[in-house]
Formats: sequence, structure tokens, C-alpha cells
Amino acid sequence: MRAKLVEAARTKVENRSRGTEARPGVVDQLYVMDTVHGPHKSVIQMAKERGCGPVELMMDLAVERDMNVFFFHPIANEDQDIALELMKLPRAVVTFSDSGAHVSQLMDSSLQTHLLAYWVRQRQAFTLEEAVRMLTLVPATQWGFNDRGLLREGLAADIMVFDPDTIAAEMPEVVHDLPAGAKRLTQRTRGIKATVVNGQVLLRGGQHTGALPGKLLRGPLAARV
Repeated sequence: MRAKLVEAARTKVENRSRGTEARPGVVDQLYVMDTVHGPHKSVIQMAKERGCGPVELMMDLAVERDMNVFFFHPIANEDQDIALELMKLPRAVVTFSDSGAHVSQLMDSSLQTHLLAYWVRQRQAFTLEEAVRMLTLVPATQWGFNDRGLLREGLAADIMVFDPDTIAAEMPEVVHDLPAGAKRLTQRTRGIKATVVNGQVLLRGGQHTGALPGKLLRGPLAARV
């Protein structure tokens, strides 16, 4: 079976791609996610270190770790210096994501925590004040929400209470809690004391309080439709 899997991975696909099926040569851009922040070794690099092929390496790691291993494929690049250059552009809005379009493949809700833990504390590429502004006022302003993004009387009381010395994202986990037992990725964090939405504590110590103070927000573009 191992030989058949290796051969299948090496087989050239002649027909036209129809969706998200694996493409030949994708291992050239695959990385092993051992930690949240990296640096991450590529599948090609680790295969050379072990003296085997990349497909064999992926199967070996999966067996060694009881199928508990993450491989990730960057959409654009894995060069963090280039990513930082993009983040520093004056019109960049980098701290948001859909966090749910492909729940079994992506977990982007940790972007904000990653900014505080990696780019502020570890890399010191931004000050804490700059990062907080990137997380709050910048996206609120760009999306046309003038009633939030600042701690000011009359604005929505959306507040996150966190420890800048310990805040960090944990490794993603696979859970099967969707309808029919379908899987999704989830990711917890540490260092966050509470999340307040509209003046009510929504999360305390990472646990939902039962409060439901949120509401659907529609920006000015949606309001015109």
C-alpha cells in the first residue's frame, strides 16, 4: 500500500483540474507545522535530512505521531521578512480574516493573537500600541464602522483584556463537532483574561459565559443594497 501511495503521488495528472484536488509538485511548497510561530522546515528539507522522498516523509511523520501532524501550504509565501514589509505598508489592513470559509483546512482566527505574540513580543517589529491600533481602529475605520474601534464614551464597549507578556495562540486542533460529525479546525489561546462585547463579558478565561450580546454588523456598502 505504501508503494501504491507513493506512485499515485508521483503520477502526472493529464486531465484539467476541477477543484481543490492535490496538484503534482505541491510538496515543493509544503511545510511541517511543529510550532505556531516557526520557523518551519519544508517537507523537502526534512526528506533530504532523512534520506527519503517527500511523500515517504509525510507518511512516516503521520505514523510516528499517530496521525497528529499538520502540514501547511502557504497561499503566497513563507518569507516572514516579505510579510513584514507588506504589513508595514501605510494602507495595509492585515488583522482580519473570514475565519470560517474552509473550516477543515484553515484556521485564521489566530491572526490577531499572532500579531501580539510574534510580531510585537518576539520580533519587536511593532510596539504594543501600534498593534492594538492595527487590531481595533484601523479595521473599524476601513470598514466604515464609526461606532467602535476606540475606548470612548458613546462607542460600543468591545474590549479584550489580555496579558502582553503571555498572550499566544496554541497549536490548532481537529474536532468533529459539525453536523454529521464533520471535522473542523479550532485553535485556543492563552493570556486572554476576558472578551467584552457591547459591555457584557462574552468569554472569561477562554470559556463562553452564556451571554449573547453581539449583533450582525452591516457596513455602509451593505446598507446601500
